[in-house]
Amino acid sequence: MTVKELSQLYYLNREIEIDQRRLIDLESRCYPSSPILDGMPHVKGMPHSKVEQLAAEIADLRAIIAAKQIQCIHERQRLERYINTIPDSLTRMIFTFRFVNGLPWLQVAYSVGGNNTEDSVKKICYRYLHKQK
Repeated sequence: MTVKELSQLYYLNREIEIDQRRLIDLESRCYPSSPILDGMPHVKGMPHSKVEQLAAEIADLRAIIAAKQIQCIHERQRLERYINTIPDSLTRMIFTFRFVNGLPWLQVAYSVGGNNTEDSVKKICYRYLHKQK
């Protein structure tokens, strides 16, 4: 498995966070306004007002977030299956803290303990991946 493949859960979680912030922004803008009475015909099935357009965009974004959350569950399971194949306990912990929990290397070293440094846990990870090629 490559670092890019291992990092997919991290980036998927970041995407969800961005989408959730966007959803909050859209929901905060969803307030009723006066209808525009211009006498022009409207296309059937198309939202007429800004509120209707925002409501449609909010519904779409919620569906996108839900789909990404399901994808996250599958990605996490895939990562955990891979990590469980690693024979060394320390390496498994490093991979879990880094790729499942999304911790930066310094926090990985602190979480692992044992006087490990940021560089040492990073080297353990990359040496293991290089050995697997």
